[in-house]
Amino acid sequence: MQRDAMLTQLGYAPNAALLTQLEKIENNTAGYEKIQKHIMDLHDHLKVNNGYVALSNSNDYFKIKIDAPTPELAAEAHEKVQHFSEKFKVNLKKLEQKETYYILGFHH
Repeated sequence: MQRDAMLTQLGYAPNAALLTQLEKIENNTAGYEKIQKHIMDLHDHLKVNNGYVALSNSNDYFKIKIDAPTPELAAEAHEKVQHFSEKFKVNLKKLEQKETYYILGFHH
């Protein structure tokens, strides 16, 4: 998938700065080519839970943010994230005190 298409699918209006940021994230995400499609699928699956995948502003990673309006939807979103991690062998880092994860990359 082309970078501008990826940005559009994540809800961004592609521009030079975002394309550069996405390139850094791709280069920093281990095994990115193996999990790119799964990241986009996760983004789509989380929408019903008010969750989404975005570009992190503070680190060169994709972040998964869960803004669910109810504890039930939040729990369901966290289960989806866990399933994504286990099924596709993706290392995640959960941020303390936040409903946010970083996608660190594919692990063997």
